[in-house]
Amino acid sequence: MKSLGELLVQPGPFSEIVIGNTAIVRAMIESGVRVVTSYPGSPTPEIAEAINSIPKDKNPLYFEFSTNEKVALEVAFGAAVNGFTSCVFFKSVGMNVVADSFVQLSMMEIPGGMVIVTGDDPGANSSQNEQDNRHYARLSYTPVFEPKDAQEVYEMFKQAVEYSKKLRSPVILRLTTHTAHFKQKVNFGTFIPSPLGSPVFDVKNNGPYIPIAQNVPIMKRRALEKLQMWAEISEKYAFITNNGSEIGIITAGLPYLSLLDVLGENVKRVDILRLGMVYPLPRKAITEFLKKHKIVKVLEELDDFIEEKVKAIAFEERIDVRIVGKMDLEDWIGEYTPEKVYSVLSKFAPELLRNIKVPNNTMRVLNRPPQLCPGCGHRPVFYILSKILREKDISVADIGCHTLGFLEPYNVGQVLLSMGHSTGTASGLSMFNPDRKVVAFLGDSTFFHAGIPGIINAVFNKHNFTLVIMENGTTAMTGHQDHPGKTMKIRQILEAIGVKHIWEVDTYQQDKLEEVLRTALETREFNVVIAKHPCMLKFTRERRRKGVIKVPQMKVTNRCTLAGVCITKFACPSFQRADDGSIFVHEDLCIGDGSCMVVCPSGALEFEKVVSGGDAK
Repeated sequence: MKSLGELLVQPGPFSEIVIGNTAIVRAMIESGVRVVTSYPGSPTPEIAEAINSIPKDKNPLYFEFSTNEKVALEVAFGAAVNGFTSCVFFKSVGMNVVADSFVQLSMMEIPGGMVIVTGDDPGANSSQNEQDNRHYARLSYTPVFEPKDAQEVYEMFKQAVEYSKKLRSPVILRLTTHTAHFKQKVNFGTFIPSPLGSPVFDVKNNGPYIPIAQNVPIMKRRALEKLQMWAEISEKYAFITNNGSEIGIITAGLPYLSLLDVLGENVKRVDILRLGMVYPLPRKAITEFLKKHKIVKVLEELDDFIEEKVKAIAFEERIDVRIVGKMDLEDWIGEYTPEKVYSVLSKFAPELLRNIKVPNNTMRVLNRPPQLCPGCGHRPVFYILSKILREKDISVADIGCHTLGFLEPYNVGQVLLSMGHSTGTASGLSMFNPDRKVVAFLGDSTFFHAGIPGIINAVFNKHNFTLVIMENGTTAMTGHQDHPGKTMKIRQILEAIGVKHIWEVDTYQQDKLEEVLRTALETREFNVVIAKHPCMLKFTRERRRKGVIKVPQMKVTNRCTLAGVCITKFACPSFQRADDGSIFVHEDLCIGDGSCMVVCPSGALEFEKVVSGGDAK
């Protein structure tokens, strides 16, 4: 049986059950993409996993995790402007990071073609907001394809590449969490390896590439002319289901599938215009659709992006039609799953739902708040800080696993904006603030991504706070991707920047860690504590791959006084209470790291005898 990586590069054609993120990789290979870049972020990391599963000697794609999304976009642009088809992918809020360069792309001639894959996140399943990146498309005159399932992810990516190369223009393929992870049997085409080709960067014939005052009108006019071409192309992606109804529904992407799910046989009571391109919109198709209906519902996730333009078209074309978009605040929030679409339609036309039961695909389960993994090196930092920080002191969170420090029982980390914000925000919070200590957090991956400028600023402007860099050696939250810390030492960079006060300590050395944190918090100028310990989830997985199955686990001895520090304050999920109130160690969770032993006030924790396989330290 072939591995996933071998399947992705076989000549084909073939069919396979895959998710959208995997289907997109085969589309890259078939369409001649050469350079792929990214910064990891859900819901898109599986694209990288699929690429990296391909045997190196057979992989036609150059792939890299760049230091952040902006750099990833610029690497992909550089390759594409030199004639090599490229793709960059990232999560929804990654678009904010790339924005400064992204908004220039449509004004450039891009001979190789370039596709930007954005993983939007309605429902904020793994993001700090429900950002709708279609607005960036309108801001930058960049067209957007929006597939509904894994088959269309594959097909539309290939079509996006084709048009991008033809128009020498960037194009967005907008995934959402559901389309990225949509699993179905996808029919793939043929892969015929082709020669790499030669660099073609040519300023004389393809420029200008410098957006300064004298060039901007030329470049903007070129972008707008191409946008008109994209508008004609969008007409090909207007899919109409005509049942002769007076009621029409305009929709796109996942909401379309949810609509079919909800209505069932009642779908024959409405006409549907499904948009495969959501910017620019197919004006001709929308105009004709509006003319044929008395009432039209615009069904879309997140913002009223399509709704606004549809209403504008109706006004400009003087069409007598009632257009119903979002009807209350709830329509702006969350994924348009079948349950959500049922709710939206019930406010619009309850008669369409006659004899249809309310969809209920959710199982009743207990709440499971996110928590740090057993043995996580971040836990001792938060446990100690929760003891030594005063109620009036201020702690600033950042993006990463360590964001969870704000939850009970630690309550450390009170404000969060974006990756790398903590140093700048802490600088502002420390001003005119002589009596309240300020401590900020930064992951090691985020340090390289967006943390360094804020640190330079803190040194240059002499701000007064403690920065704790949580170094676990990987980009843990998104799946253990590498980052530049693999070859660069954070301490050396801090010293080069000019940071005077730097401490490094393994977080399992809790006595030393507490001493360092207390000293740092009393230091009256900017200082950094590098709190180090390898990601134990990554560590245990690597051990398991090497055949180490059993590790020495903790046990609770009869010296336990039921103080509950291990549960209520240290909060390792391995410790649980039995029905009789006693405390025990859950053997499926404990990894035998021993970081809990020093927190037990009665010294009741011991290692069990090792059965086999060595220890985890």
